[in-house]
Amino acid sequence: MSEQHRFRRPAMLSPEQAEAIVGDVDPAVRSEAAHTTATAIVHGGRAASDDAALVERLVSLVDTEGIDTVAALWADSPAETLPGALWRLYLLREWTRRDPRTIAERYQLGVARAEVAGAVAGVADAPGPEEIRTLADAVLSGVFRGDLDVALERAGAFCRVLATGSALDADSVATSSGHAATRITRHAGALLGTAEELEQAAALWRAERLD
Repeated sequence: MSEQHRFRRPAMLSPEQAEAIVGDVDPAVRSEAAHTTATAIVHGGRAASDDAALVERLVSLVDTEGIDTVAALWADSPAETLPGALWRLYLLREWTRRDPRTIAERYQLGVARAEVAGAVAGVADAPGPEEIRTLADAVLSGVFRGDLDVALERAGAFCRVLATGSALDADSVATSSGHAATRITRHAGALLGTAEELEQAAALWRAERLD
């Protein structure tokens, strides 16, 4: 049986793994499970990259498994690891599903100030909610169909543009709501940190050190 055929069912977790992560799990066991599943998904998906249905199922993994299940397995993984990088990509996609309008508005604010990052992200200059969702899917598809470092760099650039747009949005609401401005500013800082983590993960992948 070929590797591609064996990977036809891209289940995130086996029932045993899902049961194991519900309770208090030894950190070493959790780390091993995170690395094992991340490696299986990435390398299995890339080996079967010509299977459009499979890639689509991998991209929409959170939709079928649930964000809590994915978080329980990968969220504690360091950013400089494969499961940590995947967690950030899937979390970014989930965010675009939940609040695409706000993301589109802040992207439009930020892209004029972060033109280089905008070019790397590869989004239309004035994206709407649908374009934002499409980008997130395209980035994750690149994990399996293209160069993983490029996918990570696109996601990082997207976060940089959003960080810039969020900072500008914070400035615009500062006079009417200091609390909202502070919250948005903190979010901008978090986005910038995520951008740096994704870019570092891309560099590690190129150096064959992201595992």
